[in-house]
Amino acid sequence: MAGQTGSGARARVMGIVNVTPDSFSDGGRLASVEGAVDHALRLIEAGADILDIGGESTRPGADPVSEAEELDRVLPVVEGVRARWDGPISIDTMKPAVARAAVAAGATIWNDVFGLRADGATETAAALGCEVVLMHMQGSPRTMQANPAYDDVVEEVAAWLAERAEAVIGAGVARERIWLDPGLGFGKTAHHNLQLLRGLPRLKGLGFPVLVGASRKRTIQAIDPMASDPLDRLGGSLALHLFAASRGADVIRCHDVRETVQALKVWAALEG
Repeated sequence: MAGQTGSGARARVMGIVNVTPDSFSDGGRLASVEGAVDHALRLIEAGADILDIGGESTRPGADPVSEAEELDRVLPVVEGVRARWDGPISIDTMKPAVARAAVAAGATIWNDVFGLRADGATETAAALGCEVVLMHMQGSPRTMQANPAYDDVVEEVAAWLAERAEAVIGAGVARERIWLDPGLGFGKTAHHNLQLLRGLPRLKGLGFPVLVGASRKRTIQAIDPMASDPLDRLGGSLALHLFAASRGADVIRCHDVRETVQALKVWAALEG
């Protein structure tokens, strides 16, 4: 896992490979296995440290897909990337069976927006021995943005993540293999997202590496109403990424890898 960020250090960059027809900003772009693998290789050339491959959209209002369909989407891509690259590959899934198959195909990280809460998920993670990302989400992708509410979003998310991490450790997952993700945009308003970014030191205080996914999020449109198109949110994404890194984020999950890597390098040079 990435070391602690700070002066002179750069957060690692996780490049997004969405093999879905309905993701919020790039759905349908990578419809073929060849296209998805080529995109993944371009992200590596652009400086991605990690690749995150997902076959089920988790955008607000998204409908679930079957296990079989998700496997058909992601397994050939994981296999294709692994045949050409020996770096870290993450499988973005809520389904234990998909995680098992993806790890068998070469994935080394299980990125679960549901925080390993599905039946059998913690036991599967323990058996696989891979690194896991536990993300906070209020509700489900279909309902999470209906009316998210918190008394203190930073403290509530931190408490939930701490409790979830301890439960996962109790199920047999090694502490050093756990990462935490506050889940920006997953059952949060723009205000909540900004509070969580400001409160990242509180999450870092839990003692686990922190992953932040702010890329092209609607929070940017809330600040800049002209950014209604997700593809018009690069500047805002970079600002959020740099702020997250300055608050201790270890991994930045993003679409625009080249620009993010460059921004983080320049920021680290200025710091160091």
